[in-house]
Amino acid sequence: MSEARRIVSLVPSLTESLFALGLGERVVGVTEWCVHPADAVAALPKVGGTKDTDAEAVVALAPDLVLANHEENTRRTVERLRAAGLRVWVTYPRSVREGARLLGELADLGADRETRSRVVEPVEAAVAEAEARRPARSVRVFCPVWRDPWLAVGADTYIHDLLQLCGGENVFAEHGDRRYPRVVLEEVVAAAPEVILLPDEPYRFGPGDAAELARLELPAARSGRIHLVDGTLVSWYGPRILPAIERLCSLLAA
Repeated sequence: MSEARRIVSLVPSLTESLFALGLGERVVGVTEWCVHPADAVAALPKVGGTKDTDAEAVVALAPDLVLANHEENTRRTVERLRAAGLRVWVTYPRSVREGARLLGELADLGADRETRSRVVEPVEAAVAEAEARRPARSVRVFCPVWRDPWLAVGADTYIHDLLQLCGGENVFAEHGDRRYPRVVLEEVVAAAPEVILLPDEPYRFGPGDAAELARLELPAARSGRIHLVDGTLVSWYGPRILPAIERLCSLLAA
């Protein structure tokens, strides 16, 4: 796909990745949720959100490649774009290693050798190092992504793999048949997480949510290990993989 010169990105983390790889000049349109790098994306045409993308606006930009994601974008959007004759690359990394590999594949669009060395290789090295140093004992972790109802991270997700990589045992990995299972607080108490991570996206968890969980009979509450975290670190693949590993390995250290 190295011939792609006009790219519309419908995935915030991939938008950031393209700019980090020195390919930002090829990006001709993004979603309203593509906010990094802030200065660079501010002036770019917006094509709606990730779930309510304006397909006609995308077509009007005449891209030769559209970047999408199986989880973030809708099938209807992808089908409409393909029906209009556009080439759509649907990504779907469900592990940290797959996220690192995707960064390298994006680099194949035209990143130079120096940029690969500076951006891609440190991420690949961080993943390999984390895999090699996984602790013998994992820390029990609860990481919700929504509330009202509470939605936890299930097994077949990128976040689950990141937690495992950094020494966590996802307490709701096998809870029902949903990728993001519904849970109630009684089940959280029964699961007895030692650490709770509250990201600020897609749901913006805040101090009030942390205080509510801190009042429950939980190991994480008793030890003060309920943490508000940057949501991009747990859900964005690309260059953020490296700081995500560093941050979560620190928070999940036994």
